[in-house]
Amino acid sequence: MKPRPGPKPSTSCSGDDRTRVLILTTFDLDEYVYGALQAGASGFLLKDTRRLIEQFARQATVPTPRDPAFDTLTERENEVLLAVARGLSNAELADELYMSPATAKTHVSRLLAKLHARDRAQLVMLAYEAGLVTPGASG
Repeated sequence: MKPRPGPKPSTSCSGDDRTRVLILTTFDLDEYVYGALQAGASGFLLKDTRRLIEQFARQATVPTPRDPAFDTLTERENEVLLAVARGLSNAELADELYMSPATAKTHVSRLLAKLHARDRAQLVMLAYEAGLVTPGASG
Protein backbone atom coordinates (compact mmCIF):
# COMPACT_ATOMS: atom_id res chain seq x y z
CA MET A 1 0.00 0.00 0.00
CA LYS A 2 1.40 3.40 -1.00
CA PRO A 3 1.39 6.07 1.72
CA ARG A 4 -0.63 9.19 1.03
CA PRO A 5 1.12 12.42 2.01
CA GLY A 6 -0.82 14.90 4.18
CA PRO A 7 -4.43 15.12 5.29
CA LYS A 8 -7.18 15.84 2.82
CA PRO A 9 -8.74 19.23 3.67
CA SER A 10 -12.21 18.02 2.69
CA THR A 11 -12.06 15.18 5.21
CA SER A 12 -13.81 15.80 8.53
CA CYS A 13 -11.65 15.36 11.62
CA SER A 14 -14.43 16.09 14.07
CA GLY A 15 -16.14 13.26 15.90
CA ASP A 16 -18.21 13.18 19.03
CA ASP A 17 -17.35 15.40 22.01
CA ARG A 18 -14.99 12.75 23.42
CA THR A 19 -12.95 12.34 20.23
CA ARG A 20 -9.85 14.47 19.72
CA VAL A 21 -7.80 14.41 16.54
CA LEU A 22 -4.14 15.37 16.65
CA ILE A 23 -2.34 15.72 13.33
CA LEU A 24 1.25 14.51 13.46
CA THR A 25 3.21 15.24 10.30
CA THR A 26 6.70 15.45 8.97
CA PHE A 27 5.41 17.57 6.09
CA ASP A 28 6.20 21.23 6.75
CA LEU A 29 3.51 22.37 4.34
CA ASP A 30 1.10 25.03 5.55
CA GLU A 31 -1.81 23.84 3.43
CA TYR A 32 -1.84 20.47 5.22
CA VAL A 33 -2.17 22.12 8.61
CA TYR A 34 -4.73 24.67 7.35
CA GLY A 35 -6.80 21.80 5.98
CA ALA A 36 -6.54 19.87 9.25
CA LEU A 37 -7.65 22.91 11.30
CA GLN A 38 -10.53 23.64 8.95
CA ALA A 39 -11.59 19.99 9.10
CA GLY A 40 -11.81 20.16 12.89
CA ALA A 41 -8.50 18.82 14.18
CA SER A 42 -7.87 19.70 17.83
CA GLY A 43 -4.17 20.19 17.28
CA PHE A 44 -1.09 19.27 15.30
CA LEU A 45 2.62 18.80 15.74
CA LEU A 46 4.85 20.51 13.27
CA LYS A 47 8.31 22.06 13.19
CA ASP A 48 7.31 25.74 13.59
CA THR A 49 3.69 26.09 14.73
CA ARG A 50 3.79 29.74 15.88
CA ARG A 51 4.73 30.91 12.37
CA LEU A 52 2.04 28.71 10.91
CA ILE A 53 -0.76 29.89 13.22
CA GLU A 54 0.17 33.53 12.58
CA GLN A 55 -0.02 32.98 8.82
CA PHE A 56 -3.29 31.05 9.14
CA ALA A 57 -4.85 33.87 11.16
CA ARG A 58 -3.64 36.53 8.69
CA GLN A 59 -4.95 34.65 5.66
CA ALA A 60 -8.51 34.08 6.88
CA THR A 61 -10.50 34.59 3.68
CA VAL A 62 -13.93 35.17 5.21
CA PRO A 63 -14.28 37.28 8.34
CA THR A 64 -15.94 35.29 11.10
CA PRO A 65 -18.75 37.14 12.86
CA ARG A 66 -17.97 37.67 16.53
CA ASP A 67 -19.89 35.17 18.63
CA PRO A 68 -22.26 36.93 21.05
CA ALA A 69 -20.92 34.58 23.74
CA PHE A 70 -17.84 36.83 23.92
CA ASP A 71 -20.09 39.57 25.34
CA THR A 72 -20.90 37.34 28.34
CA LEU A 73 -17.27 37.08 29.42
CA THR A 74 -16.15 38.93 32.52
CA GLU A 75 -13.10 41.20 32.43
CA ARG A 76 -11.12 38.48 34.23
CA GLU A 77 -12.26 35.80 31.76
CA ASN A 78 -11.10 38.04 28.91
CA GLU A 79 -7.68 38.34 30.58
CA VAL A 80 -7.51 34.55 30.95
CA LEU A 81 -8.58 34.05 27.32
CA LEU A 82 -5.80 36.35 26.12
CA ALA A 83 -3.28 34.45 28.24
CA VAL A 84 -4.49 31.12 26.83
CA ALA A 85 -4.30 32.55 23.30
CA ARG A 86 -0.66 33.49 23.98
CA GLY A 87 0.04 29.84 24.80
CA LEU A 88 0.36 30.11 28.58
CA SER A 89 -0.26 27.01 30.68
CA ASN A 90 -2.57 27.14 33.71
CA ALA A 91 0.43 27.51 36.01
CA GLU A 92 1.93 30.31 33.88
CA LEU A 93 -1.31 32.26 33.60
CA ALA A 94 -1.94 31.81 37.34
CA ASP A 95 1.45 33.35 38.04
CA GLU A 96 0.96 36.19 35.55
CA LEU A 97 -2.59 37.02 36.68
CA TYR A 98 -1.94 36.54 40.41
CA MET A 99 -4.30 33.64 41.04
CA SER A 100 -3.95 30.04 42.17
CA PRO A 101 -3.50 27.32 39.52
CA ALA A 102 -6.87 25.88 40.61
CA THR A 103 -8.57 29.23 39.95
CA ALA A 104 -6.83 29.45 36.57
CA LYS A 105 -8.12 25.98 35.70
CA THR A 106 -11.64 27.01 36.75
CA HIS A 107 -11.51 30.12 34.54
CA VAL A 108 -10.33 28.05 31.56
CA SER A 109 -13.15 25.53 32.17
CA ARG A 110 -15.70 28.35 32.25
CA LEU A 111 -14.28 29.78 29.02
CA LEU A 112 -14.60 26.39 27.35
CA ALA A 113 -18.25 26.18 28.45
CA LYS A 114 -19.23 29.77 27.64
CA LEU A 115 -17.59 29.75 24.20
CA HIS A 116 -18.66 26.17 23.43
CA ALA A 117 -15.03 25.26 22.73
CA ARG A 118 -13.88 21.64 22.91
CA ASP A 119 -10.30 22.39 24.03
CA ARG A 120 -7.63 25.05 24.54
CA ALA A 121 -6.61 24.91 20.86
CA GLN A 122 -10.11 25.93 19.87
CA LEU A 123 -10.06 28.78 22.43
CA VAL A 124 -6.91 30.08 20.70
CA MET A 125 -8.56 29.91 17.27
CA LEU A 126 -11.70 31.66 18.58
CA ALA A 127 -9.59 34.45 20.11
CA TYR A 128 -7.77 34.98 16.79
CA GLU A 129 -10.99 34.85 14.78
CA ALA A 130 -12.65 37.38 17.10
CA GLY A 131 -9.71 39.74 16.65
CA LEU A 132 -8.76 39.62 20.34
CA VAL A 133 -5.22 38.55 19.46
CA THR A 134 -3.06 40.03 16.74
CA PRO A 135 -0.78 37.59 14.91
CA GLY A 136 2.84 38.20 15.81
CA ALA A 137 2.01 40.45 18.80
CA SER A 138 3.76 39.63 22.06
CA GLY A 139 2.38 39.61 25.62
